[in-house]
Amino acid sequence: MDIKKSTAEMISNKWEGIEELKKEGIDPFGYSFIRTCQIKDLIEKNKDLEIGRCSQGKAIIAGRLMALRRHGKAIFGNLEDVSEKIQIYIKLNEIGEKAFNLFGKIDIGDILGVTGLVFKTRTGEVTVLVKKFTLLCKSLRSLPEKWHGLRDVEIRYRKRYLDLIVNSAVREIFIKRSKVVQSIRNFLDSRGYLEVETPIMQPIPGGATARPFITHHNTLDRDFYLRIAPELYLKRLLVGGFEKIYELSRNFRNEGISTKHNPEFTMLELYEAYGDYHSVMQITEELIIYVIKNVLGSLEIEYQGNKINFTPPWKRISMYKAIEEAIGLQVDNLLPADYDKIIKKYKLNIKDNINKGKIANELFEEYVVPTLIQPTFILDYPLEFSPLSKQMKNNPELVERFELFINTMELANAFTELNDPEEQKRRFEEQVAKKEAGDMESHFMDEDYIEALEYGMPPAGGLGIGIDRLIMLLTNSDSIKEVILFPQLKSKE
Repeated sequence: MDIKKSTAEMISNKWEGIEELKKEGIDPFGYSFIRTCQIKDLIEKNKDLEIGRCSQGKAIIAGRLMALRRHGKAIFGNLEDVSEKIQIYIKLNEIGEKAFNLFGKIDIGDILGVTGLVFKTRTGEVTVLVKKFTLLCKSLRSLPEKWHGLRDVEIRYRKRYLDLIVNSAVREIFIKRSKVVQSIRNFLDSRGYLEVETPIMQPIPGGATARPFITHHNTLDRDFYLRIAPELYLKRLLVGGFEKIYELSRNFRNEGISTKHNPEFTMLELYEAYGDYHSVMQITEELIIYVIKNVLGSLEIEYQGNKINFTPPWKRISMYKAIEEAIGLQVDNLLPADYDKIIKKYKLNIKDNINKGKIANELFEEYVVPTLIQPTFILDYPLEFSPLSKQMKNNPELVERFELFINTMELANAFTELNDPEEQKRRFEEQVAKKEAGDMESHFMDEDYIEALEYGMPPAGGLGIGIDRLIMLLTNSDSIKEVILFPQLKSKE
């Protein structure tokens, strides 16, 4: 059977039914409807109702009809709103012949308003005995098959509205996401942080190592870049005198799509004047613990088969020490003469511009990251990979930086911020040289940011947390697409 043809025929038949309803004076696409409560509250209120007894007052609820069972002069259905579903019971002798016949034209997927009395069936199920119903919106398309639901991942992501209708667990993910974001705001606001907004369209992309999206402003006749990070604008605000700031930002990076990457994603970035990466590490731990307690009520979760315990304090270890624990190699003692031997021994993918930092990073990604299941702060990164970080006092080859890993995922990245304008300019120049040599993910030169630093930026710690990855952890989702309402997808063609 031609699916497109059968769908077209079904919709055509539905429109014929709609015209019949209009002739009877019924609006198939109704107006507002005042409810007394949501379904979940109604069930909770009547959980102790005796079997066979009806509630005293009338209940007025609304939702989508998700199931329908006809038995002669009685009809049973399931009505569902965002909070819960409930059984409704329509009897011929309760609502009259005209209304009962009208309900014969109601289909699964239609949105109804219902007024009735609440009672419990013999099996103890809270049910609404319908006294009156109103058609609020006629559905023209059939919902996915009752028992199998919507399981095709491609369709679920492309038609998220349909996914949300038929998969209540998916709705729960996004309700939980909202609670996480609100908990983050509550925590930071209570600590005296100020929420700010910085430009999404930027003349110079900066604040991270990534390839940007380019757009064009017609009136100004110039190109702009969708921000890859808000960092350089937020640190301008530190120069301006703000001391504790944060932004929940939408960022855009013109990179690959995977289970952990989406070109458009949400980040929390915060900055604290007079702090460093140690003070920010403490804030990170406290913030995530607060969110988990508030949203889940427990510091132990299961993620993709692994039990993860967020009870503090979390492990803290330097990158070099972590490598030594994993493979017994002391990276700090490596000399240039050792590089080729190490690359061959550990089969590292390094061909050009070989240095200790690149070797450490490859070893870390290959041998350490797969072991990082419990919350772990990895500290003190090679300078080459951190152009915006302050160097360590006792080892200028490293910077004061940490990343937080949970279940092998990098969840957070933080620095003691570089506030020396001359050193920052030198590092930008190195990045520009890399870009001219073909590295599309290197930083641009931002002269205005250098000028801002020349006015003086206080010592500061900065933090970025990937909100989408945090939601993945807290909802046991194996793909970032599961926690983004409308993820980017390849064209159907």
